[in-house]
Amino acid sequence: MRLEVELQVALETGGLPATAEFRRWVAATLAGADYQRDAEVVIRIVNEAESASLNRTYRHKAGATNVLSFPFAAPAGVAIDLLGDVVICAPVVVAEAVAQHKALPAHWAHLTIHGILHLLGYEHQDAAQAEAMEQLEIRILAGLGYPDPYREMALP
Repeated sequence: MRLEVELQVALETGGLPATAEFRRWVAATLAGADYQRDAEVVIRIVNEAESASLNRTYRHKAGATNVLSFPFAAPAGVAIDLLGDVVICAPVVVAEAVAQHKALPAHWAHLTIHGILHLLGYEHQDAAQAEAMEQLEIRILAGLGYPDPYREMALP
């Protein structure tokens, strides 16, 4: 399987994971979801203003959010490996990690995995979908050496 991960950093900030880390997280997600084909993804790291604008435009919700996924659907007859774009808001990721007492690399990994799973068609619109998606996230994160992000959230 060929995997291409394009990292776009649209803000000036330090402390971002390296491109190799994002690639490792994407590869683990594809393997964990039993995705067997070549894949290309774009991961864009943005500020709160860009996240809020995208959230308002595409989800009709106010404010910045941690991760947005934009699956790509090729026109009929066009063969392309692009799964889509994942947009992650760096300031929100950092604030959530601090507020939820999570290690920052683990939170970056979780949100990347979450976004990629959305590109693969996973959803959490109802309890059954949410449970299936969360269990897959937990399994992928464990394989990478990260703790269960949902259990951590329950800690004081």
